[in-house]
Amino acid sequence: MRIVALIMAGGRGERFGGDIEKPMIKLLGKPLIRRVIEATKASKRISETYVAVTSYNPQTAEEAAKASAKVVETKGHGYHADLREAVLKLNLNCPVLTISSDLPLVNGEFLDEIIDKYEKSRKPALTVLAPIENCRKYGVYPTSFYEHEGNTYAVSGINIIDGERILEEQQQKVIICRRPEAIFNVNTFEDLESAKNYLLRSKKTSK
Repeated sequence: MRIVALIMAGGRGERFGGDIEKPMIKLLGKPLIRRVIEATKASKRISETYVAVTSYNPQTAEEAAKASAKVVETKGHGYHADLREAVLKLNLNCPVLTISSDLPLVNGEFLDEIIDKYEKSRKPALTVLAPIENCRKYGVYPTSFYEHEGNTYAVSGINIIDGERILEEQQQKVIICRRPEAIFNVNTFEDLESAKNYLLRSKKTSK
């Protein structure tokens, strides 16, 4: 099955202040967008990587091109509108793994596991949610939420959709994930510091 990755990187990063583009914020010396691109490239299941930017993200577009990702510019009318625009503009009539550019802990193996679960579900779409209490345990404070079976979860920013049905409402498989890869969604300097501390601790324990 052909599956492509579409990294959504059109955010202005207003919570970080200044002129810095959010996907270009560095974590341990590497821009967030570069980390996510490398994760999709390391996946055994993803055949192509696209990065959706807007006119607000010239540096992100340049970084994506350097990382050998294909860049598509959208109008900046919001996450979902830009996602639809990118899928239609690129004519992606296959499953599309969409992922936010601010998930610096994702890796190829993790994305492959998500794709495997998508295929086994036999549904056109999949969304990954994270328990809010697990986010807070790691020092991450989510800003987007989703109601599922009477409970409120944090939106991870990882989804798979059927590009061929992009204009339709798609039945989806919901995955509740407690792993750091889905939890560390960097929206503030505090989230960035928590991700940094987690990575540094992980390096120490792996030695």
